[in-house]
Amino acid sequence: MRLQPTERFVTDYDRLPQRLQRRTDSALERLLENSRHPSLQVKKMQGIENRWEARVTLHYRLIFMIESDAYVLLRVGTHDLLR
Repeated sequence: MRLQPTERFVTDYDRLPQRLQRRTDSALERLLENSRHPSLQVKKMQGIENRWEARVTLHYRLIFMIESDAYVLLRVGTHDLLR
């Protein structure tokens, strides 16, 4: 699998403090290595087809889709922002 960030994801990422950017980077590395890693708590989003959520921190999440051989990164931000 590979990562395919959208423009919106890049914008969200750029707005994060550097500490959270590093945590996001770590979460993305884990996603590539093992999408079932317990710290990610990956789960399908309810009511939305092909949307997945992974934990960056207790309060930050990243949203992605799975297309062919890529994780299409859609958003990263607080849990509230993504709802």
